[in-house]
Amino acid sequence: MRWLLSFLLISLLSLVQALSSSGSRVLVAIEDAAEKEKYSAFWDDLEGRGYKLSFESPKNEKLSLFKLGERVYDHIILLPPKSKDFINHNGNILLTLSADSPTPTAISSLLLELDIHLPPDRTSLVVDHLNYDTISATEKHDVLLLPQPSAIRPDVRNFFGGNGIIALPRAVAQELGNNNPHLAPILRAKGTAYSYNPKDEAESVEDPFAVGEQISLVSSMQARNSARFTVLGSVEALENTWFNAKVKGFDGKQRNTVNKEFAKQISAWTFMEAGVLKVGKVEHHLSSINPNASGNDSVSQLGYLNPKIYRVKNDVTFNIELSEYSDDKLLPVAILPSDALQLEFSMLSPFHRLNLQPVSHTSNSTVFSTTFKTPDQHGIFAFKVNYKRPFLTNVEVKREVTVRHFAHDEYPRSWEISGGWVWIAGIWVTIAGWVAFVWIFLYSEPAYEKGKGKKAQ
Repeated sequence: MRWLLSFLLISLLSLVQALSSSGSRVLVAIEDAAEKEKYSAFWDDLEGRGYKLSFESPKNEKLSLFKLGERVYDHIILLPPKSKDFINHNGNILLTLSADSPTPTAISSLLLELDIHLPPDRTSLVVDHLNYDTISATEKHDVLLLPQPSAIRPDVRNFFGGNGIIALPRAVAQELGNNNPHLAPILRAKGTAYSYNPKDEAESVEDPFAVGEQISLVSSMQARNSARFTVLGSVEALENTWFNAKVKGFDGKQRNTVNKEFAKQISAWTFMEAGVLKVGKVEHHLSSINPNASGNDSVSQLGYLNPKIYRVKNDVTFNIELSEYSDDKLLPVAILPSDALQLEFSMLSPFHRLNLQPVSHTSNSTVFSTTFKTPDQHGIFAFKVNYKRPFLTNVEVKREVTVRHFAHDEYPRSWEISGGWVWIAGIWVTIAGWVAFVWIFLYSEPAYEKGKGKKAQ
């Protein structure tokens, strides 16, 4: 009976565990506690996915993100000023902005360090006279209606796609700089959008902060340690009002928004429920190649796994096992056809850069492999897999080995080298000529004529 109760307890604990691969503790830094109810549907969705929410004011002097050098929370929503250290400690942050509330200087300075630029007047918003909600923004055109985003490149996975319409009321424009390679836009404005200050009474905007697709409405940054930072330009998009709200575009068609689904996609990616790659076994070994076989049967293992030393011109096989954490389980990794997972065999610079091919699958992983010949250069080499793509956690694997030259008894025999046959033939011709000369010299006595030889006694 006791083991049955233990089993039930473990089952209940597994049911309430958060879907995130990095923890379930979420700090919600909200300045006005009265506004908490506006986003109750969003909080309920997070709690339904197993997260433990703690609501605090960023002005609370007792609020601390660390205790004894360890994180108190795993994720943050609505950024507090101490967030940079939090990112350095692998914490994840979801920051929301609003044109109705001027962005604090501390947050603007932090975003500037990340190469995310906000309008200098801090009260500008984005308008679009062709892509707006004609029901709620008839005059101001400040409720943007945008389709769910597509992939930013053919070799990049899309975790935020769909066929619905997203409503972004009173959004703050963000402009991404070129000095931070870790930045990636999630949702951009349409080409007819622009950012302006509503307090400016001029009839036309002469020098807008950003226009068209320069404007990023939802931005992301994934640090070198794979900590994630997301900036949502419209906090109003998370309000209950806009979850499944009815909107009408400039074309007159009335549709329901997918803000709830989009909010789930944004929070799932930020809190590492999706796009998390895990490295399993990493193996390398000597190989024997059978040219008459195909597929995996053409390569067979020689010796033991992961030796520390190889010889030049050895056939070597490298295997790496990868899994992808999605929701609450590990799944096999699938590389897009337009993308490639590569192995570098390098000493200072790569001697080989090869595509790793999937050779086998398990229920929760994919094994990628390649076989190559070590270069004709001895020294300290490294197997390197450095896979970094937007919206996927970084994969960095390095294994060092020594490559030695041929031992004296490992060089090929002279008769195996076709270029040496001329010299070998010359040696044997010389030997044969010498033997013939000696034989002729010893056994060929000169003939004497009769009567001219020595006197007989």
